[in-house]
Amino acid sequence: FQLQASGGGLVQPGGSLRLSCAGSGFSLEYYAIGWTRQAPGKEREAVSCIGSSVLNKVYADSVKGRFTISRDDAKNTVYLQMNDMQVEDTAVYYCATSPEGSWCPKALNDLNPWGQGTLVTVSS
Repeated sequence: FQLQASGGGLVQPGGSLRLSCAGSGFSLEYYAIGWTRQAPGKEREAVSCIGSSVLNKVYADSVKGRFTISRDDAKNTVYLQMNDMQVEDTAVYYCATSPEGSWCPKALNDLNPWGQGTLVTVSS
């Protein structure tokens, strides 16, 4: 049972990146999967979540309108498309699971991060 985040890198302000969270050893399709992030010297912040039903999507206020979460169950992968990125988006991004199983948690910060994460740096 593993979740592996990838796709991080260096991007200029206003640019875009797409992160991937790939599952192995189990099928993601029955689970809500999300993203959390942690910037140096700051507390962990929940970013987004998608339920087993794609109608169930939640975003932190700080990323609404800029980030889009999606899933491809055939590829056992959840994506986070990040557009109009800002310096404040710089952080290590982690895949996360929901304590509610197939539904995103009512409190987004209840997401549980997994694995080593992928570093995203927004800088000119």
